[in-house]
Amino acid sequence: MKFKLTALLLIMALSICYAQQKKWTLEECVSYAVENNLTIEQFELDLENAKIDKSDAIGNFLPNLNASASASSNTGFSINPTNNLPTNSTANNVNGGLSTNFNIFNGMRNVHRLNRAKLNAIANQYRLDDLKDDIRLNVANAYLQVLSNKESLKVSRAQYAVTEQDLKRTKELVESGVSPQGDLLEIEATAANQEQQIVNGESLVLISRITLAQLLQITDYENFDIADDAFDIPPSDILSNSAKVIFDKALSFRNDIKFSQSTVELAEKDLEISKGARLPTLSGFANYGTRYSDVTQIPDANGIPFTPNFTDQLWIFDGISYGVQLNVPIFNGFSTRNTIERSKINVEKAKIQFEQDKLNLEADIQRAYVDVTTFYKSYEAAEKTLEARRLAYQYSKERFDVGLMNAFNFSQAQSRVDNAEADVIRTKYAYIFRLKILEFYFGIPISLN
Repeated sequence: MKFKLTALLLIMALSICYAQQKKWTLEECVSYAVENNLTIEQFELDLENAKIDKSDAIGNFLPNLNASASASSNTGFSINPTNNLPTNSTANNVNGGLSTNFNIFNGMRNVHRLNRAKLNAIANQYRLDDLKDDIRLNVANAYLQVLSNKESLKVSRAQYAVTEQDLKRTKELVESGVSPQGDLLEIEATAANQEQQIVNGESLVLISRITLAQLLQITDYENFDIADDAFDIPPSDILSNSAKVIFDKALSFRNDIKFSQSTVELAEKDLEISKGARLPTLSGFANYGTRYSDVTQIPDANGIPFTPNFTDQLWIFDGISYGVQLNVPIFNGFSTRNTIERSKINVEKAKIQFEQDKLNLEADIQRAYVDVTTFYKSYEAAEKTLEARRLAYQYSKERFDVGLMNAFNFSQAQSRVDNAEADVIRTKYAYIFRLKILEFYFGIPISLN
């Protein structure tokens, strides 16, 4: 028993340890967000409703069937159900029947409703997939933001470590009388400012981690963390394709475009359904009924009245009626005409929105294409600036170490390096995110590899 308890505690401890040490990759974050997002679950329920609508449309082709039965007892004055004559006695009656109605022709509206239900199910699937695409992009952006903040924090800590060495050396020079007290105060001010940057950086890392965890519907913020602290810019040949080529390909698979196109098709089906109201409708019906009454009197072969038993009366008094009914619409206060006109307007609005969605997609791709080129140039420029700032800082440090530069000017050189490193990190991750957006438009799954 003790062995089992110890083993159970060990397994639980290992599970907790694993949960605390788990580092989420981008692919895991994207997959988890898609599987656990509450809005996606709502859209999936809408898709299930659309499938039920399809079942309703199929049911419109089928005849209905209804059964009825009643039992009654009359005491006193009543009408004899056999001869329809007044009587003043107690009568027990039983009635039963079956009825059915079926549609023969209703202006093809049932056919159009079925086709519309099928289109609506497809449209809801496109809508759901489009939401998943948006979530993937949002998660990728949040993930890269965590990486960016982590890398900035790492740089801030490294800079502070260098400043601590400078501070230690400056203290020794001040104590020996080689450097003035003002140099020490300037270095201390720089160190304090870098400490503040570290605190702010830690706060930004925590906030960005919480933001990403919320997108994943994860509430254990303290133990949630991502796998990569930093990585190089992934290789990509996406710019070997023109923006026009990327746009043409995006039109063929983007779920938002497919959803917009299906909206046009739904509006056209609604128009066909509304036009069907101008046509005549033809329906059929059939009814079967029978009855029993204990006051029923019918003559036998000798002409003597008698009351048949329950089963015999059900066979004797049953009957079937059937027929068809034609309805021709003539005038209904312009209701049908106005419904058709509204449906035509909705078709035009859907077409305009479809064209607008294509224009928006083209504009987004053109913007993303320009952004990739622009941010890569900005990243290259930031790297060159950082290299120059580091060389200038090294030169300033050499002059400061031999007393040819005061602490204020040396701190300014170090501050410029700090700013340059921050620009490199900012432009690097801005470029990576826009690169991933452009690849996503081209149908390449989101990945940091």
